[in-house]
Amino acid sequence: MPAATLPETHSRTTGYSASDTPDNLLNLLQALMATKGKQSLRIDFLAPPFAGHLHPVLALARAAATRHQVRVISTAAAQSAILQADLPAHCILQEGDADQILDQIANPGGAVRSNPLALWRQFRAALRLFRAFRAALDHHYRTQQKPDLIIADFTLPLAGIVAQQHRISWWTSMPSPCVIETSDGPPAYCGGLKPAKNHWQAASQWLHRKKVRSFKRAVFALCYPLLRDLGVSALYRADGSEAAYSPDCILALADPALEFPRQWPQALQFIGPALYTPPLPAPEPEFDAQRPAILITLGTHLHWQKDAVVAALSALAAICPEWDFHFSDGRHDQQHQQLRSNLHRYSYISYQRHLAKYAAVIHHGGAGIMYHCLQHRIPALVWPQDFDQFDHAARLEAAGKAVWLRNGLQDTRSLRNLLTNCLSRN
Repeated sequence: MPAATLPETHSRTTGYSASDTPDNLLNLLQALMATKGKQSLRIDFLAPPFAGHLHPVLALARAAATRHQVRVISTAAAQSAILQADLPAHCILQEGDADQILDQIANPGGAVRSNPLALWRQFRAALRLFRAFRAALDHHYRTQQKPDLIIADFTLPLAGIVAQQHRISWWTSMPSPCVIETSDGPPAYCGGLKPAKNHWQAASQWLHRKKVRSFKRAVFALCYPLLRDLGVSALYRADGSEAAYSPDCILALADPALEFPRQWPQALQFIGPALYTPPLPAPEPEFDAQRPAILITLGTHLHWQKDAVVAALSALAAICPEWDFHFSDGRHDQQHQQLRSNLHRYSYISYQRHLAKYAAVIHHGGAGIMYHCLQHRIPALVWPQDFDQFDHAARLEAAGKAVWLRNGLQDTRSLRNLLTNCLSRN
């Protein structure tokens, strides 16, 4: 099937906001319907249970559900969020310890960054789970009515293999398009590179791109017997694009104006950020009308860092009595601790319900919180920890949309000045 495209009135350099995303998605689905000769589609959305991957998929499913029949497939840990989003749910990998393994992969106890050994361990652990995932998904489509389309989060490439095996159209959901390999521009996972300004930087980025691809090829060679059994025969297609992503349509859930210029894959379509937070039970944050509140969040991962962050925030709160600080652990329970008169630790704070009430945010550079802040025009300080967060920090800084905290939270005097400047500009 040829790649779906947006109308010509939309270009890849036009800025998109979250309000554009539903219409852009529906336009692409309309084009697919025309090729299939159908008035509506049956669509399965697949995502892991982590908020940074699940919530964008829920946003897409809710938009698609206005005209199509949708279902969201994930593990047991995601079922509550899916149902709270008023969407049909199907649980996969119900038996065993799938969610525990996934949590160990996502929270390995320390920063992974570009450490080859840590990346290798994560990949090996994922392979063990992928075998069960593929078998369960294959059985599901052998015994149940098949959808017209699967839209799968980019971390689930085996969904595409199963889709192709069952002759189901397959699209990739991509909340962080910066991670896609291209033939030019700064590669991801290299510390947050920006566009080259001279020949030396261009040569350095060329080497980084080669390094990234060489590492992936080495891992592929080492794991080839396992990958072959899973149906993975190649990392790259003949045109150089990554086989892990759909050759027909990659839904880039981002603002193209924020991204650095690159030669994107032909299948990639920017449709705008997909922002949604299901109404899960959580304690209500307390706001003082006399003191601006500042949110600090590292998302749902990075458990190994959060106690240290709270300790640093305690020192900051001590010299900033004029502000309230709210730290979110990203856990779905009802915990709330008041650590100082102006420092609160909450288990979970809903971006959708409460973010607009904050005067500023200190965050890790995850795609979700990044675009929620941009949507509400809330000033942000970005302290990237791992994964693609450094690449998001580089893009925010280059666009003048946030301040990159390269020295973390330890220099409280400097941090106080940065927050003062942010709040005064706001």
